[in-house]
Amino acid sequence: MKYLLLIVLALALLWWWRAMKRRAPGREPGKQAGRAPSPQAPDDMVACRHCGLHLPRTEALSGQQGLYCSQAHQSAQEGS
Repeated sequence: MKYLLLIVLALALLWWWRAMKRRAPGREPGKQAGRAPSPQAPDDMVACRHCGLHLPRTEALSGQQGLYCSQAHQSAQEGS
C-alpha cells in the first residue's frame, strides 16, 4: 500500500510539473514551441506622383497618370 501511494504521488507531481512547464511565462497560449511565425512577403514600395512620398503599393491610390498617396494629391495632379 505504501508503494502504491508513492507511485500515485510521483505521477501527480509529474503531471503538475508538465502543466506548469506548458504555462511558462513569455509564451503565448496556443503556439507550439520551436516554430517561428511564417514571414510575410514584402510589399512593393512606390512613389507618389505628386509629392514623391514612398508607400506600399497596397496603400497607394491609382490614377490615370500614376500612383498617389492620398485622394487630395490624386485630385490635384489629375485636375491640372
